[in-house]
Amino acid sequence: MTLLTADQQAIRDLAREFADGEIAPRASDWDRNGAFDRDVLDKLAELGFLGMLVPERYGGLELDLPTYLVAFEELARGDAALALTLHIQNGPVPYVLMTHGTDEQKSRWLPELASGATIAGFALSEAGAGSDPASMTTTARRTDGGWTIAGAKKWVTNGGRADVMLVFARTGGVDSGRHSIGAFLVDTSAPGYRVGKRERTMGLRASETVEVELDDVQVAADRLVGDPARGLGYALEALDLGRLGIGAQAVGIASAALEHAIGYARERRQFGRPIAAFGAIRSKLAVMATRIAAARALVMDGARAWETREALDADAVPVTARSAMAKLMASETAGLVTEEAVRIFGGYGFMREYPVEKLMRDAKATEIYEGTSEILRLVIGRSLTA
Repeated sequence: MTLLTADQQAIRDLAREFADGEIAPRASDWDRNGAFDRDVLDKLAELGFLGMLVPERYGGLELDLPTYLVAFEELARGDAALALTLHIQNGPVPYVLMTHGTDEQKSRWLPELASGATIAGFALSEAGAGSDPASMTTTARRTDGGWTIAGAKKWVTNGGRADVMLVFARTGGVDSGRHSIGAFLVDTSAPGYRVGKRERTMGLRASETVEVELDDVQVAADRLVGDPARGLGYALEALDLGRLGIGAQAVGIASAALEHAIGYARERRQFGRPIAAFGAIRSKLAVMATRIAAARALVMDGARAWETREALDADAVPVTARSAMAKLMASETAGLVTEEAVRIFGGYGFMREYPVEKLMRDAKATEIYEGTSEILRLVIGRSLTA
């Protein structure tokens, strides 16, 4: 763990205690049943964990980003699927509101997000526009009272559970080289908003990942966030923040796998002694711990860069690239560490009764959403050669 301030230590301890007492013991059942219990969100809201970045005047904790990520890592260590819902609730949606919303929108929505009275979703990707969101085909047409949105979104987290969805839709063609895309707060109870099929995923099974159809959904003018032509830029900013969150989530998954692997290696005996006494197992654990420490350091480096919006050293790597580096390193670390944990468990690692196979399935998703590893390498490479 990186060196923490007293406040960061306190928030980490609170998150760890909650994860160990309220999340981890139920994670296996949630994975099996394909849903987590609503009561856990209510308990998280009571602790302020649904509005960690929201300003205090709107009912949030107003944490800085590094402190938020310290807490989020611990919650993800308890269950990555639940953490994905927390990520949307704490990160991209309130960020867009806080940065580009009107005072009225902030006063209306931020307290409800922070209290858990309103659960949010983020609808950007489409079947033909995943890594290339500028190619989206969902449209928003101006009407007398606001906008009419038509189209379909894919891989939407919280799509069935959310009360409000931040939907990105094309408001025009290409204007002076810029894609005209707007960001809209859409009530999920609005006529024409339909939740399509739920995806059957390899990991994160307790997270709702669905298709969303928007059949001429009417949206009032005050539900447009910011400039109707600059929504894509807002989404990409939110992804920079989101990638740091996914990096912390991946570190949490990896940390859980390492803890289980160490515990099992101490208990499992072969040839008359614990397998932790064998050099091969110690070597695996050493690599796992080192990779986790490096990934966590990159996530925190990206968080500090985000806070200052400045590069932290002479090479002037931009914030977008730092976020990409953090997510790339952390997600691939989660993949490596969970695979090694399965190997340390041996045959038991392949069994559903043991925790590491779930962690391995969950880890794979972190290499895909909010920027695949391939896309992240392109982002980093472009920053080095532009």
